[in-house]
Amino acid sequence: MEQGLKIQVEELFAEADLVKWFTMLHKAVKDVKDKKPMFREPLENLDSKLEELNPLIKSIENKYSTKKKKKEKSVAKLKDVLDQPKWEVGKMVKQIENGNELVRKCSKLSPWNVFHALQLVDLKKCLNELLRILTEEGSRNALGKMVVSRENLRSVTTLADVTVGLDEPLRDLKNMFFKDNVSMLVLNGFGGYGKTTLAIKFCEDKEVKAIFKENMFFVRVSKEPNLDRIQVVRQRMAGPGPLLLVLDDVWSNSESLLQEFYDLKLQNYKILVTSRSEFPGFGTPYNLKALNDEDSMTLLRHSASLGDSSSVPEDLLREILKHCKGVPLAITVTGKSLRGQATEFWRSRLADWSKGSILDSETELLLCLQSSIDALGDKEAIIRECFMDLVSFPEDQRISAAAFIDMWAELYKLDEDFLSIKNLHELASRGLANLVITRNIEILDDYYIEHFVSQHDMLRELAIYNAKLDPIEDRKRLIVVSGDNQPINASRLCISSGGLISLFRKCKYVQKSQPINARLLSISSDGTFPTQWQSVHLPQVEVLVLNFKTENNALPEFVQKIDKLKVLIVTNYGLLPTELNNFDLLESLSNLKRIRLERISIHSITKNFVPLKSLKKISLFMCNMGQAFRNCSIKISDAWPGLEEMNIDYCHDLVELPAELCDLVHMKILSITNCHKLSALPEEIGKLENLEVLRLRSCTELVRLPVSIKGLTKLNLLDMYNCFSIKELPEGIDKMSSLREINVGQCLRLGELPESVLVLDVQLEKVICDEEKKHLWEHFIARDKIKVAKEQPNLDWLEMPPL
Repeated sequence: MEQGLKIQVEELFAEADLVKWFTMLHKAVKDVKDKKPMFREPLENLDSKLEELNPLIKSIENKYSTKKKKKEKSVAKLKDVLDQPKWEVGKMVKQIENGNELVRKCSKLSPWNVFHALQLVDLKKCLNELLRILTEEGSRNALGKMVVSRENLRSVTTLADVTVGLDEPLRDLKNMFFKDNVSMLVLNGFGGYGKTTLAIKFCEDKEVKAIFKENMFFVRVSKEPNLDRIQVVRQRMAGPGPLLLVLDDVWSNSESLLQEFYDLKLQNYKILVTSRSEFPGFGTPYNLKALNDEDSMTLLRHSASLGDSSSVPEDLLREILKHCKGVPLAITVTGKSLRGQATEFWRSRLADWSKGSILDSETELLLCLQSSIDALGDKEAIIRECFMDLVSFPEDQRISAAAFIDMWAELYKLDEDFLSIKNLHELASRGLANLVITRNIEILDDYYIEHFVSQHDMLRELAIYNAKLDPIEDRKRLIVVSGDNQPINASRLCISSGGLISLFRKCKYVQKSQPINARLLSISSDGTFPTQWQSVHLPQVEVLVLNFKTENNALPEFVQKIDKLKVLIVTNYGLLPTELNNFDLLESLSNLKRIRLERISIHSITKNFVPLKSLKKISLFMCNMGQAFRNCSIKISDAWPGLEEMNIDYCHDLVELPAELCDLVHMKILSITNCHKLSALPEEIGKLENLEVLRLRSCTELVRLPVSIKGLTKLNLLDMYNCFSIKELPEGIDKMSSLREINVGQCLRLGELPESVLVLDVQLEKVICDEEKKHLWEHFIARDKIKVAKEQPNLDWLEMPPL
């Protein structure tokens, strides 16, 4: 870390009289932590962190006691810092200044409030980051450090619902890992053996946690590693330990990457590598074995939901297990695919497998898993297609389920969102995907922004294998990797994209161009495209998925030729939102209905608006809103005249909804969720006369609803769940004659209701509120219509970023 950053932090904290605020915060934590059991755990964590910081803060006071300036100057300097790239430094000061009030509020809260729990977690992260800076234990970039600090175990993955056969390997791993002469240990084994699961179990072990505390980092490397993220991790390791780094899913030919970490020769750090390769010469090897017979049987019975039942004969189960050969992934997928089936189905599966098959290679494992795909009948053909579509996104990424909703609505005519989610649940129940719901509250409506999908590498390879089975001209999807570092050619396409050759006539391996009739095209790129792509014509493509990793990206030129394109999904997998250029190429696409952008700077596409007459839905996830939609070249109502749905989720710089959006008079659904800085809605919102659904979920700084909201006479759902700062409902709410459901759960500051609510009793079908606010509604609404919002305190999901 640059010494200058540390000095800047110290000076800023001294000028802001941080010692005073720090002392007040420390006292508040000690006073409150034993009074409120519901907040005891996060407050005890804060107390521990404050104790560590105490001597450092006092040293700052002594060092700068003769240099203190007036408060006005400190505020001015704070503003300067906030305007700089390292604005997170100034944010720390404000969090600590406000921490005392936050903790005191917790002492008065009952019951549990998730908003305050979230703030306590953020405050703890702030203190932890401050400790790292002051001890010169961070990376060079404060923002980069904070990004990595969230790359923790919970944000990567979760343990399976049951793990067997890992207790002994876990003991072995710990015994080997903690020897003084071991700094790197390579955990290897076949795909599907449970290497990642064992690594997670290792990190969650109490003894391991006691040693490394919060200094544990779990980084998915994969075949196409994110070098920026890895570089930040390397910088992070420059400080004193003990520190644990897990490099998960390291592919062969990655010796140079391991060498970088191996050459650091730092004190008190340990590196655990998981890989299918052994990497001789790098650290201590540990080979993960297959499950024994007893553990295999336990896992099969669990996966097939057999319990102690004898509905399937024991000898038949043992025969099934012979073909699975102790591979946990094969056992799990096989068991789930046969769950609830009669004995005849189990025997049929045996007959389908070649006699005497032994899983002595990953190819044969894929063939074993293939039987679960083959078992999908004609009625389940769409499940097979959905499984194949999962490879449209890069490996080892957590994918928003909302992306599949957009894809499948057009590809398979799944007009209702819950039908797509139903298919994801079906894939998860068969072990073909993992569906993670970061916040599962039954009383919320069918908006699936908290649903994410991931997939095991071997299952991804299985989907690629299946892509090779159809003739090239009949393939329904093209999955392509491109860029300067990974040049496109026929050989690479054949290996990485299911044998997808003959995209261009210039491919030296292709003698004759063939027609491509794929409906889905997915490209993972570094932001550049070979010149050959400009001549590509894909007449049947309806869904285009673009995955980027760089800071500045552009739509490929050939996009303007995809006449039938209906869905565009652009995902940036870099650390920060990125620019997206060439957006004007979409103007010629008369069939484009849905656009989904993730981690994109929206200003880059709205400063030069282009008309998209057919656009019906746009979704913005973790995007930078900034000055978007203001001072545009043309009115948004002229650019997107037919827009019916807009979703804005986790856009952290959205402070006020632009009034220009209220000119989209055909809008039926407006969802703004988890935009914690949003403080105001425009008064013009009443102009959205066709709006049927308004979601403002978890917009925690939103203070009030505009009076003009009464003009939304077609609105049937108003969702304000966890809008903690709203204190009142607007007068005239009775004018919303179509309102059927209102959700004010976790709106704990909501006070007396206006008398006009009484008029809603006839039309309202459901009111969702908290237990202590129930009595307010009972004065106006029939009791059988009132549902109590119940959310169990759970800090795990707070640690998980949306990606």
